[in-house]
Amino acid sequence: MKEPRQSWFWATLLLSSISIVALVFAFWELVENRFFRDLDYAALHFLYVSRGITSGVLLAIWAAWFVLHDRRKGEQELRRSHERYHGLLESSPGAVALYDSELRVLEWNASAERLYQFTKAEVLNHTLPTVPESRQSELAEFQDRVRSGAAVLDQETRRRTRSGEEMEVQLSLLPYRERGTLYFLEVTSDIRERVRLRERLLELEKLTAMGEMAAGTAHHLNTPLASMLLRVQMMREREDPALPVQSDLARLEQTLGFCQSFVRRLLDFSRRPSFSPAPEQVAEIINAVLGFIGPICAEKRVRLQWQPDGTSGIAILADRNQMETLLLILLRNALDAVEREGNIEITVAADTARVEISISDDGCGIAPGDHARLFEPFFTTKPTGKGTGLGLAIAKTIVEQHGGEIALESRPGRGTRARLILPVHAPQPVEVQG
Repeated sequence: MKEPRQSWFWATLLLSSISIVALVFAFWELVENRFFRDLDYAALHFLYVSRGITSGVLLAIWAAWFVLHDRRKGEQELRRSHERYHGLLESSPGAVALYDSELRVLEWNASAERLYQFTKAEVLNHTLPTVPESRQSELAEFQDRVRSGAAVLDQETRRRTRSGEEMEVQLSLLPYRERGTLYFLEVTSDIRERVRLRERLLELEKLTAMGEMAAGTAHHLNTPLASMLLRVQMMREREDPALPVQSDLARLEQTLGFCQSFVRRLLDFSRRPSFSPAPEQVAEIINAVLGFIGPICAEKRVRLQWQPDGTSGIAILADRNQMETLLLILLRNALDAVEREGNIEITVAADTARVEISISDDGCGIAPGDHARLFEPFFTTKPTGKGTGLGLAIAKTIVEQHGGEIALESRPGRGTRARLILPVHAPQPVEVQG
């Protein structure tokens, strides 16, 4: 494109110069024939010299004007091209970074400033600051692929913002050659929402599989559990109510009923479960769950502190089985978190509108980065094989069904506190008709 334009320029300049010289000489010849026909040789020689000087001056003026005009026109085209290029770069929705083989940044657009929080002045002529250490080798591999002529398009990777946060991005790395030098044009876009959506879809697939597995589990376990429960009830009816074994049979009957309820909860997790609320005493629910979990605490020598004094009369409108499942989940989490001979404390506080049940432990605690995901299905901070990640998700579902709130407060090495806030059940006064 450049050579044809240069040829046109020189051809135009040459032809226009010849035309100017021809016009000057023709004009001078007419003047000479009209006014200076009888001059002597010296005067005619002077006229010829002046004609040459005039032609040279006019030709120089014309050439200078023509060159400057063409140069100004080229500069304007270059400026418009640069503005167009800059406008396209700045309006690009993707974060664009142009850098050399040493990762020295040469261009940085507005989208990159917004995405990574580095200003253009901070990154120009400096090493690209957005590549985490764990992705340096990956970027080097991408550069090698670009050098070999292979395309690097729509690759999922990670980049780092000014605050140090790593995020998922979609990257395309393209070659850009200027004066024989190869540069790398990196275009990235934020795909955190896409990744979250994909993870949600995977969770839905897991939940579907979990629902199918729960249906099979309920089918296989409910029958033997119902049979065992029936036999225990028959044993209670045959035995003398005054015998001590009656309390053990009652405890066993309650435990079997709890197991049936928990199996049903697994099945209900993938669909809206039936909800049968009734006025329930908070202290009675806690004591029932502690009776079930007491042997586990004794085996691990965990000191469980619970003072029911002052909780008498505090009632909530709840499904008894669901509330027992909820407390069991939280207590089992506390037991898993504490070391041998650790401490767990249950406290209850209430006012006229709501009751707060707190379960605190002095266990390992939870890292701050995990707090936002604690109630997500299948997310667990426990070692592999120690947890399914369903407990807190089920607990949150139960609390929300009862119109309450659940929150976890935790720091690594300082233990965890689970807070349940539920509305207090206030019995409606009975109107006496007289």
